[in-house]
Formats: sequence, C-alpha cells, structure tokens
Amino acid sequence: MTTPRATLVIGSRGLLGRSVSAAIDRRTPGRLLVQTVCWAEDDVAGGDLVGGLDRLLAVVDGGPWSIVWCAGVGVTSTRPTDLKREVDVLRRFLTTVADRAKRADTGPGMIFYASSAGAVYAGSQDPPFTEASVPRPLAPYGEAKLAAEQALREICVPAGVSILVGRISNVYGPGQDVRKPQGLITQLCRAHVNGQPTSVYVSLDTLRDYLYVADCADMVLDGIERLACEQAARTGAADGLMVTKIFASQRSVSIGSLLMESRRVFRRAPRVLVASSPFAKVQARDLRLRSVVWPELDRRVLTSIPAGIGATVAEIQMRMLEPRSS
Repeated sequence: MTTPRATLVIGSRGLLGRSVSAAIDRRTPGRLLVQTVCWAEDDVAGGDLVGGLDRLLAVVDGGPWSIVWCAGVGVTSTRPTDLKREVDVLRRFLTTVADRAKRADTGPGMIFYASSAGAVYAGSQDPPFTEASVPRPLAPYGEAKLAAEQALREICVPAGVSILVGRISNVYGPGQDVRKPQGLITQLCRAHVNGQPTSVYVSLDTLRDYLYVADCADMVLDGIERLACEQAARTGAADGLMVTKIFASQRSVSIGSLLMESRRVFRRAPRVLVASSPFAKVQARDLRLRSVVWPELDRRVLTSIPAGIGATVAEIQMRMLEPRSS
C-alpha cells in the first residue's frame, strides 16, 4: 500500500491521538509530526495549527502528506457557543490547508477527521446504523460534528485534498482523561480505584458499541492507507475523494452487561449510582453500528471488553500511585 511520507497529528495528547501517534511511530518510524496547540485563544490556536502545517509541508518537500485530526474538547454537555468556536477554528485551518494544497509545489494531501457515530446517529431511525443511515443529532455536539464534516467537504475536497471521516463508536482504553465527563468504562475504572461511585444517567438496557483505542488506531491507519491507494489511482483528478466510514467493534453491549463484565474484572461490584440528568434525553437507547464501507478493514481480531477493562484499570491504578510533582 502507498503510505504518506509524513503525517501531522492534531490532538496527539488525547486518547485517540496518542494511540494513533504510537501506531504511526511503530509502522513508519520518522514520519510522525505532532503539534502542540493552545486552544484557550482562537488566534493562538490558529497560529499553532498553521505552524504545524508548514512544518509538515517542509518535511515532505512536494511529496504526499496527511493530517490526522483527533482534537476536540467537546462532549454532549458542552455549550453550543464553545462547540461553534471549535468548528470555526477548524474551518479557518482548513481554508489555509486548501490554499497550500493548490500550490504547484505541494504533493497530494489527505485528512482524517475523527467524528462521533454516537453523536451524529443519536436520533436516527432503524438500528443498526450504517454509513447509509441518515444522521440525526439530538444535541449540539452532534450538530457540531456534522458541521465539521461539511466544512471538510466544502473547503478541502475542491482543492484536491482527500478526506476520510471516521464516525467512531465509544473509544476507551488507557490514557483517557478521567476528569472529562465521558467514557463510561474509564469512569467505572476510576471509581473502582478511588472508591468514589460514578453515576449512570441512562437505562441499563442502553446499547453501546465499545472499541479499544489501540484497535481503533490501527483501523484508522489502515483506512488512511486505503484512501491513499484510491487517491493515487485517480491520476489527473482535480477534486479530492471524500469517504465516510464507521469505526466500531460492531458488537454492542448493554450498560447492564458492561457492569457485569466490570464486576468480573474488578472481582467486586462496580461503584455506581443510577441517577437522572437532563442530558439523558439526548442519549439514544439503541446505538448498534455496522459498517458497509471498506468492510475488509473490519476483519480483524479485536481486544475483548474484559481485556480492555483490565488494561484501563491497571493504567489508572498506576497513574494514581505516581507521586505528584510539587
């Protein structure tokens, strides 16, 4: 397969970004660039992003390049104004990417964008949801993800940049920010370690698709390689390709079953409080997922839920035992 000579990862400190960066280093040593971004101020963030892009294009020196966008601090409860700011920063960056891509001395480029299957299909009909299902977000977070996908289509594809949108299921694993109000498996593991219960705001028969982060990272890189092959075959095409694919285990688990798996791993009942929340109404009861795009990428052995929970709780235990710097 054709592999881009260099890849810039945006959001390399997050759960998925860190795992994708490690996978790139493992597969193609020396082809990884990461960019630290100060998200607190939009203008500073924009400057940081453009600086990373310029570094990338300098390294590839006219050859093919790729950007993996795993950034984003938004969750279901994030305010719409903050979500709009994130999308606006992305749009401005994409405009710069498109301008650079039109230059004669720039090689073919592609972008992977980490979207959210749960967010965009929350109100969709007739699960299991596939790439052919009509997205219907129930919360501003899902609307923001669709707005970002639309920006990629409108700004980058006409400039010849190919796009892979990954609508990703519930990713979990070692390294997730335990302070962020998302990631049920991580929150269960944290509650087990620190002895403080975590709250569950949805019915225990709610179905979710859990994908271990290292498996997701490998799927992302395989998707990028597949897109590179299809891009290379389109010699002379002015526009870029745009492919949307669901990245999921395609094996849904109820919250009740997840609690039972956690009990087996922890060897005691997980510390849980079943509570109510206004955000429960934007959570779908049934979020089964099935990918019909590039199904060969899904034929792999995945990390089991018990093994994933075990790795996650072990990492949290180790992190909490580390001495705090003064």
